[in-house]
Amino acid sequence: MPRASAQPELFASGPRTLINDAEGGVRYWPQFIDDDLADRWFAILRESVEWQAQQRPMYDRIVDVPRLVAGYRLDDSVLEDSVLPAPLAEAAERLRAHLSAPFNSVGLNYYRDGNDSVAPHNDKLHGLAPGEPIALLSLGAPRRMAIRAKVPPARSVHIDLEPGSLLVMSHASQLHYLHGIAKTREPVGPRISLAYRVRPPSPH
Repeated sequence: MPRASAQPELFASGPRTLINDAEGGVRYWPQFIDDDLADRWFAILRESVEWQAQQRPMYDRIVDVPRLVAGYRLDDSVLEDSVLPAPLAEAAERLRAHLSAPFNSVGLNYYRDGNDSVAPHNDKLHGLAPGEPIALLSLGAPRRMAIRAKVPPARSVHIDLEPGSLLVMSHASQLHYLHGIAKTREPVGPRISLAYRVRPPSPH
């Protein structure tokens, strides 16, 4: 299993390596975009995205997903430029150049307050192109992410995802680690996360 890095490495200069593996592991850039741009993108997306409240089965009942969600394909063949909010296209262009990855999908999560969360999980590997990274761009208020090993010893890393920050997770890291954002009673403002992925070609 890939190795979680020692805590002092979190504060090294440049991108912070949280977990090492052969595909780049999990890395964090505190200020991938500046504060003004992060604030502007947040304001545009909060108002322009058609946010959806979803439900899911849990045991013997149906529960509300504790956040609002949205998603867009970025393929030219299935998406007209007028449909995609401008910040999502601008962010995709920056991320493709920065990571040399052909991102073709973005999923959005809107955490309205501390009651919104996402349970520990890994991305479904059948929906990802092998070897390609997952890039998480954070806008709005900071929230703490926990990244935990799936098998003992249950090593974990906690990182506050600041506005304008970028967290990149390798495809391989999804085999060995879970990531999530817990509810908090601390007063926190709203946050929007943009999760860019490379999806495999559609069979149709």
